[in-house]
Amino acid sequence: MALRKIRIAGAGPSGLSAAINLAKAGFEVEVFEAARDCGHRFGGDLQALENWSRRENVLEDLKGMNIDVNFDCDPFSKITLATEKELSDVRFNEDLFYLVKRGAVKGSLDQGLKEQAVDSGVKINFNSSVPRDGADIIATGPVSREVMGIDRGVVFETGMDDIAVGLLDNDAAYKGYSYLLVTNGYGCMCTVLLDKFENVNKCFQTTETIFKKHFDFNIRNPKPVGGVGSFSVKGDFKLNGKFFAGEAAGVQDFLWGFGIRNAIASGHLAARSFIENTDYQAVAKSYFENRLKASAVNRFLWEILLGSKFLNNWAINKIGKVKTEKILDMLYKTHNSYSKLIFPVAIRHLGKRYKTLR
Repeated sequence: MALRKIRIAGAGPSGLSAAINLAKAGFEVEVFEAARDCGHRFGGDLQALENWSRRENVLEDLKGMNIDVNFDCDPFSKITLATEKELSDVRFNEDLFYLVKRGAVKGSLDQGLKEQAVDSGVKINFNSSVPRDGADIIATGPVSREVMGIDRGVVFETGMDDIAVGLLDNDAAYKGYSYLLVTNGYGCMCTVLLDKFENVNKCFQTTETIFKKHFDFNIRNPKPVGGVGSFSVKGDFKLNGKFFAGEAAGVQDFLWGFGIRNAIASGHLAARSFIENTDYQAVAKSYFENRLKASAVNRFLWEILLGSKFLNNWAINKIGKVKTEKILDMLYKTHNSYSKLIFPVAIRHLGKRYKTLR
């Protein structure tokens, strides 16, 4: 018996993850992408494929989801935390994250996934969209009415050594953080805001000023980058018979916005539901719901506890002296007892600040 044809809206990590898995299972798969190439909304940004939210190493996790690492993927086991005045190095026993490029550029995650999809027999239609009622899986990225965060910055060539720096300062990144990432002579400096988006340019200027106090950039050929992110606690994974994956389903981390791993996992789960004829809503809810709730609690605590320069400075001074792995494990452990206790308070607070939060 011939397998049905599956139509996917969106050629980002979640859509291509679904497409690759379906094609390898023998389905005929067609992807519709409104942009002219995979990753077109990015400009070569460096992003982190996090390795702390689950017990499995993320590269092994990808392998289990039929995703090969055919893209640049550089491990980091040390981060430098910064304030306006000081730096503090934090080292981990294992790789904390892997830096990947995003965009329609050589070596990027997006181009690697595109190559894997095409090699698996997926047909990708660029500069093309499909009506929602004509798609089986909707993986079209951030939901515009639910944008919770915005980032702006530059990518550049540099002679700096490899480094990953996070900056906590409300003047540089309101309710968010700024970062400086360098790997193999390629750098990315951005500010991430969770509110007061109109101040993003001013915040980026402050970010650049603070980083230049600490580092000799040696920036060459800078290019502007930026984007937005959306989030949902509820996670509507199936609606009117359509499967939703990635940011279209709201599966971002609300604390720091690391969503690549979740996006790929949601695409994989959507594909498995077609392959195995299982209830995608139930399966995805089981996989994501408690972690999304814990993520909301983490965001609430971040905003309450790290809202001042004094507390930021204190945290930077202390964090290098504690078992940081234990902190991350506590924050990202599936909705545990402390998280469940705080969640009702957190969601009321966040609902007032983020009016479109589902």
